[in-house]
Amino acid sequence: MDTLPKPDIRPANPRFSSGPCAKRPGWSLAGLEDAFVGRSHRHKIGKAKLVDVIERTRSVLGIPDTHHIAIVPGSDTGAMEMALWSLLGARGVDMLVWESFGATWATDVKDHLRLDDVRVLEAPYGQLPDLGTVDFSHDVVFTWNGTTSGVRVPDGEWIKADRQGLTLCDATSAAFAYDMPWDKLDVTTWSWQKVMGGEAAHGMLVLGPRAVERLESYTPPWPLPKVFRLTKAGKFNPDPFKGITINTPSMLAVEDALDSLKWAESIGGLKGMMACIEANSKATFAWVEKSPWVDFLASDPASRSKTSVCLKVIDPWLEAQDDDFKAGIGKRIADLLDGEGAAFDIKHHMAAPPGLRIWNGATVETSDLEALFPWLDWAWETVKAEGGADA
Repeated sequence: MDTLPKPDIRPANPRFSSGPCAKRPGWSLAGLEDAFVGRSHRHKIGKAKLVDVIERTRSVLGIPDTHHIAIVPGSDTGAMEMALWSLLGARGVDMLVWESFGATWATDVKDHLRLDDVRVLEAPYGQLPDLGTVDFSHDVVFTWNGTTSGVRVPDGEWIKADRQGLTLCDATSAAFAYDMPWDKLDVTTWSWQKVMGGEAAHGMLVLGPRAVERLESYTPPWPLPKVFRLTKAGKFNPDPFKGITINTPSMLAVEDALDSLKWAESIGGLKGMMACIEANSKATFAWVEKSPWVDFLASDPASRSKTSVCLKVIDPWLEAQDDDFKAGIGKRIADLLDGEGAAFDIKHHMAAPPGLRIWNGATVETSDLEALFPWLDWAWETVKAEGGADA
């Protein structure tokens, strides 16, 4: 079987991983020269840098003054676990699940917190559960953008303004990518390593006034580890939301976060980042639409992620191959492109159906995506040729 010739041009930056994601264009270690390392983060300079991250985050994302912002340990996972363990249990819970992270939160709530009144509204990869069936007398836990499925909620219109329960939103691949309805979000979490292209290990936690009220009116029956505690003597503890972190942060990672935020400001803040993502998704979506061998995992265009684009192979040739070959198709393509230096880390998430996952966030340049597409076509034709030869 003949194969396509190798493309002449490779992406200048082949980093298309969905987390940790590509650094901002023009990034270098020189941007970390002012890092406050070897010093206490409690010193006025260290604390000022932490507060600067919080204030710039508020400004770029348009987070209202009614909401509190903290830097917390453990990346988005730590921030989300902190919220689940500190806030849930006062009323029933609706867990929305359509990809691996939502499934993780559902497992935590059912099997570890062991709450009784829990509904899991689940949809397979590529689809959303029926948002119209959500019970807003319950607390509601959901991911805004499913990084491992390429499926997102289309907007915040489905969230009731007069809800009785809290909304807890895992926004790790949505913050800095979409204009979030902060009045509809009582708890929001994300990590620097996604749309910002920052470093791992730190999470962001945003609490609205209804979440603060819950903290002060309800005490969970289970013990809370130190890194989860958001109250002191039964009252909301404002310290973590004023740059006084619960544990020792990496000041290198903090400096890198500041570098990312300053870059975001330089391109027009959230609107500028959304414009970058729009250009990237427009290019990627157009390539998928004209490619006969690949399609979106997300079945509905209205809920298709613009950041984490998940793809499945639909070429009829693949259906004739054995199950092991089909299960390994994403890895085969990704390994070929990795070996060529054309794309790194684009295999599907380990819990997702076989295929590809290409990050289209603001730190990825459209020109690199356009250089990638011919390589994807080359890789598929090469896999087919090798598969035919093996057969």
